[in-house]
Amino acid sequence: MPEIELSETLLIDKPAGMTSHDVVDQVRRIYKTRRVGHAGTLDPFATGLLIVAIGKATKDIQRFVGLDKEYIATARLGATSDTYDLTGQITQNSQPVTRDSGVTSNELQVTGDDVVKALMSFKGGYAQKAPAYSAKKVHGQKLYEMARRGEDVEHLRPIKNVDISEIELIDYKWPDVTFRIICSSGTYIRSLAHDLGEKLGCGAYLTALRRTRIGEYKIEDAKRLNELHVTRNI
Repeated sequence: MPEIELSETLLIDKPAGMTSHDVVDQVRRIYKTRRVGHAGTLDPFATGLLIVAIGKATKDIQRFVGLDKEYIATARLGATSDTYDLTGQITQNSQPVTRDSGVTSNELQVTGDDVVKALMSFKGGYAQKAPAYSAKKVHGQKLYEMARRGEDVEHLRPIKNVDISEIELIDYKWPDVTFRIICSSGTYIRSLAHDLGEKLGCGAYLTALRRTRIGEYKIEDAKRLNELHVTRNI
């Protein structure tokens, strides 16, 4: 009697330190099948909701890709990173940076009101530039591969109009800003952190990221990898 093919969609709470592909590999081992895919990559340092499809369910996985996402993010002010996150080369801003208004910015001058105003300036969306260290392909090559070879990719970074329907400050205590955001698919939160630092005039990079929702699917309904088990609901 032929084996019945699995067809299942999983909501997984990805831990920090794993790539999305690492999660797929573990699911393959648990379910003993190669036919596994995921919708919406999370960076290794990020945690949170990852949708994984098994077997026949992989045919419909694209329907999850374009859904809006919700994140809780933390940005550190007063420094920048070449990758826009904590994994890159960090450069501290030892001297105050001049804002467009001519006012210098430091930890005393970046108030909570400043942060709220800067965050709210992104609401509705804006033209966002992809990070130099991203998987975006230009002329058949990934940007991060070219950047790591020392090539100048600044002029190659694609710009995309992203939609930000909600953004709110959760906590601010210099130098860390924690905020919640609901945004369109394809939004780079680390680019947003970098752009926030530029608006505040002090620089910033992303130190933590947790995806809490994809469309109607919530992190509260997700399982950790050690909680997975094979079911036969076809």
